Amino acid sequence: MTANNNSSGSTAKHVWKFYRAGGFDQVKISTGADLANLGQLDQKLWVALACPTRGVEFDTRTLDLIDSDKDGRIRAPELLAAVQWACASVKNPDSLVRGSGALALDAINDATPDGKQLLASAKQLLTNLGKAGATEVSIEDTTDTVKIFAQTVFNGDGIIPVDSAGDDATKAVIADIIACCGSAPDRSGKPGIDQAKLDAFFTEAAAFSDWQAKAEADAANVLPLGANTAAAYGAFKAVKAKADD
Repeated sequence: MTANNNSSGSTAKHVWKFYRAGGFDQVKISTGADLANLGQLDQKLWVALACPTRGVEFDTRTLDLIDSDKDGRIRAPELLAAVQWACASVKNPDSLVRGSGALALDAINDATPDGKQLLASAKQLLTNLGKAGATEVSIEDTTDTVKIFAQTVFNGDGIIPVDSAGDDATKAVIADIIACCGSAPDRSGKPGIDQAKLDAFFTEAAAFSDWQAKAEADAANVLPLGANTAAAYGAFKAVKAKADD
């Protein structure tokens, strides 16, 4: 069964194919042209105009991306917006309905800003995975974020691992901050530091420096045993627990 539909007012008409299932006729989406013209299909012919993002047999991460208002439901305008973006991001929308788990890089439409960014992201992702010469990007390539960012020096998560520094002195400072203030997990899985730990470290370092300067200017009050104060404090710490007990 076929039918013309031109509810959008465009002069071009798309021919829809229908099949009967569950006792009523349903539109068959089988070609890229079907997807590209979905906005023309009268919504009275849609099986459903909304669906939840949970409890359905579909990848929840993809559903969350389509759910632009984050209300836990995907409605017709959100689905149409996602379809429009996807069709505009490839040279031929037929590449979206082939049922393949991979997309060829040369199928991406780099004539648009979104397509250009998508192609650059795909190439960078493959490079990070050690597949710089690959001609396609797969679903599996995009799922393991730890592996993707393992070799990325700066990945935008605000965490700086030791090996992201460009010189040994900076690496030593980052290692010292981690030793003193603890670490935060980088997107690559490596331990690193964030702005809060950096600020805390240098705040404490400044306080220690001020105390040291005061000790040098007023040694009698700050270091009552002079050069032996540090050794005496060490001995005190060694017996403090027993003394308290």
